[in-house]
Amino acid sequence: MGSELRSIDKIMDLGKEFPRSKVINEIIGENSHNQRIDNFLIKRLKGVPRSHIYMCLRKGQVRINGKRIKASCQLQKGDMVRIPPIAKRNTSSTNKISNSRLISFDILFQDESLLVINKPTGVAVHGGSNISFGVIEQLRAQYPNWKFLELVHRLDRETSGSLLLAKKRATLIELHRQIREREMKKHYLVLVKGKWQNHRQNVKFPLNKYFTASGERRVAVAIDKKNYSQNMTAHTVFTLKKTWEDFSLLEAELITGRTHQIRVHLAHLGFPVIGDNKYGDFQLNKKLSKTSGKGPKLKRMFLHASLAIVTHPTTGKILHLAAPLTNDLQKFLNDLDTKAKKI
Repeated sequence: MGSELRSIDKIMDLGKEFPRSKVINEIIGENSHNQRIDNFLIKRLKGVPRSHIYMCLRKGQVRINGKRIKASCQLQKGDMVRIPPIAKRNTSSTNKISNSRLISFDILFQDESLLVINKPTGVAVHGGSNISFGVIEQLRAQYPNWKFLELVHRLDRETSGSLLLAKKRATLIELHRQIREREMKKHYLVLVKGKWQNHRQNVKFPLNKYFTASGERRVAVAIDKKNYSQNMTAHTVFTLKKTWEDFSLLEAELITGRTHQIRVHLAHLGFPVIGDNKYGDFQLNKKLSKTSGKGPKLKRMFLHASLAIVTHPTTGKILHLAAPLTNDLQKFLNDLDTKAKKI
C-alpha cells in the first residue's frame, strides 16, 4: 500500500509495531534533532540486533531524504528517514540481564547530566556482533529509572579507561559539538614494541576503512594520498613517557577520532601496540600471553583511555576525567621495571 508517514514524536515504541512487509518513512521531530542515526535506530527498533541495524546502514537500506548515509550522520528536524522492513528479535526472558551478570563499573564522575566510568577491558560499549549486553545495556538495566542514557563516544572492546555517557539529550548534543569542534581532549596510554626515539611526534596519516572477506572491519593507512578525501584525515600526537629494552610507553593524544586510529598509526610506523590482535605482532603477543615461562605476562591489548578533558555542558567548568591504569597493565609495567633492574 506504499510507505507510511508518521511523526517520530508520536511513536512510543516503534520496535513493538514494526512491520516486516512495509518500508516506513519517519519525519524527524524536535526530540530527535541532532541525534546520530545509529542511536536513533537502536532506540526506536527495540528487539532488533544492533549488528543487523549497522548492516542495513552499511548497505544503504536506511536513507535520509533519499540519500545513503553513515552511522555517524546527525539527524535534523524535518528530515525524512527511510527504514527498511526489519524483523524484530524475539525478546524472551533469556535475553534479559540477570542480576548475577551485572557488572559493577568504577564511576569516575557523576551528576544529573553526565556519567563517566572506567570501562574494563573485554566489555563492548554496546551490544551487537555476537555480544548480547554491552556497557550501555548493563547501565540501563542497573538504573531503569533513568529516562535517558546514551554513549557520548566509543571505546574498542579491549580498550579500558574513561568512557563518557550523557544522562540528558542536551548534554549529548553539547558534548558531540565539543568532539566535532575538537574542544574535547582525549589522551591514551599505550605500550608499543620497540624503542621510540622522539620525545614528541605528530603523526598525520589518512586512514581508509575496509572489510575483510569474513566481514570484519579493518583500517589501513591510505598510501595514495592523491585519492583520499578530507574525512580520512587522521592526526595523533605521541609523547614518550618511558622506554625499556624492547618496549616504549607513549601518551597518545587524539586530534581526530578515526576508527582504530592509534593502533593503525603505530603499526604503520613499525611500533605495534602490545597485545593488539588486529594490527600487532602476533608472535610477540602469543609469547607474552603464555602462563608459563619467564618474563612479564600480558593477555590483553595495552591501550587505556587515561584522560578526557571536557567542558561541563551545564556548569561550564573544565573537567579532567582521569582513569587510573587497570591492575593488569600497571603490573606489567612494574614487571618490566623489575626485569630492567636485574639486567
